[in-house]
Amino acid sequence: MSKALNGEYVLIHERTLADAWENAVRSVWLRGRKVPKYGKEAVALVVVDEPFGEPRRHRGDMMIALKGTVEKYVDEVLKGTLDWAIEKGMEPYTYHQRLFSYPLSGGQEVDQIAVVVDNIKRDLASGDITNRNQATTWRPGNDPGQESPPCLQRTWFKPVDGCLEMHTEWRSRDCFKAMDMNMLAMTELQKHVAEKVGLHVGRYVDYSDSLHLYDRDWEMVERFLTVLDKRRSASP
Repeated sequence: MSKALNGEYVLIHERTLADAWENAVRSVWLRGRKVPKYGKEAVALVVVDEPFGEPRRHRGDMMIALKGTVEKYVDEVLKGTLDWAIEKGMEPYTYHQRLFSYPLSGGQEVDQIAVVVDNIKRDLASGDITNRNQATTWRPGNDPGQESPPCLQRTWFKPVDGCLEMHTEWRSRDCFKAMDMNMLAMTELQKHVAEKVGLHVGRYVDYSDSLHLYDRDWEMVERFLTVLDKRRSASP
């Protein structure tokens, strides 16, 4: 289900990640505003009720079609398998570095996810559930001048009715070639934290300031949506 809000603002509410991503692509394609550089973009709020319900992976997503692609990306985010590239100067950051070893002044760092886990455990033990359990990626003194600063800005966690709800906020996002993979990895992070604090995985909420479809990909997007529509019309 999707709803247009003044054209370039969209609200999407689905049961699964696959349906949410498909709906996001369709919504930006049909309702996004045309802008230089990005092609079409929309402000998007996506709510997924069952992030581990099937289908999680959309069979039409070319970016995750190759075997092991999702697993490799999840390992980069959760296990830091690409962090070596930062030390060699090949990458300015990774999401794992910013979430699990955020750089501080004086060469210090903080594991924000470990802090979140400890705080949620404390909240659950005391019964005082707060809104402070978050991890951020942005470095104000460093990132604005980077050629490719982090798209992910913040993750937020809260126990709700025995489940762990997670929100993510993105400043800028490629809807067709990045969003699906991002959501798969972020919900694995949600599951990781949920298991650490003894909760079930709850709702996943995904917000983008600029969810866009690059004009160079428009032909592929149109073909993708056409195939989906044909399959849907052919179904009994």
